[in-house]
Amino acid sequence: MVALAGARRRRAGLLTGRHPLLEDEAGADAASTASRQPVEAPYARSVVAGIAVGCFLTWNVSNVGAVADPLADAYGTSLAVIGLLTTALFLSHLASQLPAGIWSDRFGPHRVGLAACLAAAAGNAVLLVDASIGVATAGRLVVGLGSGAGFVAGLDLVRSGGGGAVLQGLYGGATMAGGGLALLIVPPLTEATSWRSPYTTGLALALAAAILVLGVRGVRPVGRTRRGVLGDAALLPLGALQVATFGLAVIAGNWIVPLLERDGAATAVAGALGSFVLLAGIVTRPLGGALANRWPGRRRGLVGGSLLAIAAGALMLATGGPLWLSALGSLALGLAAGLPFAILFEAAQRLRPDAPAAAIALVNGCAVLAIVIGTPLVGLGFDLPGDGLAGFAAIALLALGALPFVRRLPST
Repeated sequence: MVALAGARRRRAGLLTGRHPLLEDEAGADAASTASRQPVEAPYARSVVAGIAVGCFLTWNVSNVGAVADPLADAYGTSLAVIGLLTTALFLSHLASQLPAGIWSDRFGPHRVGLAACLAAAAGNAVLLVDASIGVATAGRLVVGLGSGAGFVAGLDLVRSGGGGAVLQGLYGGATMAGGGLALLIVPPLTEATSWRSPYTTGLALALAAAILVLGVRGVRPVGRTRRGVLGDAALLPLGALQVATFGLAVIAGNWIVPLLERDGAATAVAGALGSFVLLAGIVTRPLGGALANRWPGRRRGLVGGSLLAIAAGALMLATGGPLWLSALGSLALGLAAGLPFAILFEAAQRLRPDAPAAAIALVNGCAVLAIVIGTPLVGLGFDLPGDGLAGFAAIALLALGALPFVRRLPST
């Protein structure tokens, strides 16, 4: 009789889409959530649109810094004030991520992704109006809402399209490419046209991403969850690891050029070596996803090894040694920082299948908060003996300090 009842329950699960084992293991709420998830989601349009949103909107993260001097001349202000335009973007970028994650789960990543693209387009349109710092600050705050929401919605579009660790790693590489391409393209374009080129390109790319998102069909929202992510202790170690990888890499990337210049390197050489820290992630983020997919049981070892390599790279930079050592340190830091990306975000989604986008937002929000706080603090290290070496030594120590959190990663 027990076997017969069990068979009837399994047949009922196949007919209704609710698997009885899920109810036994995770409760009725988790089973209900699982029943709303697509069993197969080979939605290529969703994956392509998500990667486009991630790449095209992260253009705005570095397009202003790439032409800081021409913008300072156009606005009639100092470089420090132009730097505040990037700070303004990161503040609203941070503020938008968790709400975007919640709304992406509830209403669908295609809707949130479209809103993010339109916000980035609107903010860049405001920036084109006038060469006024007040207008520029307002515009950058609006653009930040789009870039922050777009990062979460873009990755969730890839997940909704059936993208596992490899495609999510490819998404991570695309987000690095967006900022890297802005550094390469915007300066000569500005020289050939005008100070408005960072904003016209940002507007055009946001609209192009919006068109791709409009073509997404068949993506079903996860739905409302009864449990928020802010109090989820299982996600916080992932956030700490994202701080120690992505967060520390961005902080180092902001200061590596002046560090090398003060150590005697030419500006062009310092810029080329400094670019390793961020551009290397274009390669290693997809690579990390592929390695995690090939050897799922070695994910902890991969993340732990990455943290050791980040610390070693930062220490090479902190020694103030010969240029070849600094180049090796920059390359090691950049390559290692990209490897854990897909592992961390896939783990966050598996830990919270009822709120995958909100989990993404919380984990990445930890890193963005660290960037907002840590970047000026490391900058203060240039006022100490050693001309910034102390800041890079601190980066190395923070990377090592994150090693205990590796044990909190799911083993497979």
